[in-house]
Amino acid sequence: MKVAAAGPSNAELSKRLEHAEHEIGILQDKNAIKELHYKYGYYIDKCMWIEAVDLFADDCEVRFGNGIYRGKQGAHRLYVGWFQKLFTGGYNGPIYGFLLEHMMFQFIIDVADDRKTAKARGRGFLLGGVHKTKKDKIPGVPDQFWEGGVYENTYVKANGIWKIKLLNYNLTFQADYIKGWMNDEAHIPTLTETYPQNPNGPDEITNEPPYVWPNSRVVPFHYPHPVTGKMWKGKIKGIGK
Repeated sequence: MKVAAAGPSNAELSKRLEHAEHEIGILQDKNAIKELHYKYGYYIDKCMWIEAVDLFADDCEVRFGNGIYRGKQGAHRLYVGWFQKLFTGGYNGPIYGFLLEHMMFQFIIDVADDRKTAKARGRGFLLGGVHKTKKDKIPGVPDQFWEGGVYENTYVKANGIWKIKLLNYNLTFQADYIKGWMNDEAHIPTLTETYPQNPNGPDEITNEPPYVWPNSRVVPFHYPHPVTGKMWKGKIKGIGK
């Protein structure tokens, strides 16, 4: 007479269920974070600067070029104080003849075990420009341009809602559309004054050069190598003309 093998205990089943619920929660968090940043891209597309700022946590940080903008006030200075005035003349929304297609992809998201914070690496690719029928050109902005960059961001969940804690955009190249990246260099300005000397300036200016094309670099990864488990510790090379 065979004796049926004992199945898992109630405690084991409960443990398995708890683990499954946790893994499902992680997947839900990853999807929410991906959607959050894709929505950020769509708001930037249409120059909806105020809506973009509303995606940030109150104690956020935005790194753009050689500037660090801290808190919601800092993010507002960057997006509304600077970008909105520069690109759309102070208007929050799309305007005639101005293109700013902001595509986002290749996101790798790692959620902390407590599901309260997360890190993500993604790529941004941008097509921008001004139509020939637009009467007023934008100072310092090419009529047609390409742009690419890498995000290494941090997110925080507050009251069940994911928000951007750190937006760390690392510009890799910019180029005039006609010239192409073979014949052009980045046109991003170097910031020299902080807030309040510059009303739309950052809270801090870094000494780190932007290392944009034709210079080349690796933006450090927030995650270890998936096979070796080692963190990347390389040095920046390919700098200089």
